[in-house]
Amino acid sequence: MLLLMAKNWWAVVLRGVCAVLFGAVAWIWPGVTLGALVILWGAYAFTDGILAIASAFSGASGRPWWVPAIEGVFGLGVAAMAFFYPGLTAIGLLYLIAVWAIATGVFELAAAIRLRKEIEGEFWLGLAGLASIAFGVVLMMQPGLGALAVVWIIGSYAILFGLLLVALGLRLKGVKDRLVPHSAGAAVSWQKMEGRR
Repeated sequence: MLLLMAKNWWAVVLRGVCAVLFGAVAWIWPGVTLGALVILWGAYAFTDGILAIASAFSGASGRPWWVPAIEGVFGLGVAAMAFFYPGLTAIGLLYLIAVWAIATGVFELAAAIRLRKEIEGEFWLGLAGLASIAFGVVLMMQPGLGALAVVWIIGSYAILFGLLLVALGLRLKGVKDRLVPHSAGAAVSWQKMEGRR
């Protein structure tokens, strides 16, 4: 699992960068209309879903293939709802985002628990999962927040979640740099390590 994640560290970083970009846009344009927020969030959920499904088929997540596949399908589903039903009320969007954040957080937390014996610093993934769950719970408990507050909360969550994923991805790159051979003779030992998985 660790070797697969380390080899595909860039996918984790890319997912984090997408989240940070979404959060930054939400902060830069806080007066965005609800319809634009729905479309913007739908685009982020769609991108995240595609990346999760890609990691399922490539083995980049290091988890059983069906875990990121379910996460990706769920992300694509809520993105489709955002695109096809953009007239959702602020409360409906809030609950939609809250459920998605909690589901994503649960998957990330489960992966962190599974990785705890294989990598140092797996807490970055665990923190991302906990942040996602906490964000979803806060949104469900405070459904009456104004649209501007919702935009800022969503933007803050996305930036925090994205930064935690980028930190994890860079940590995985460090693991890859230590494990991947730098000479032709070391390629045999890399293959032996993969064969032991």
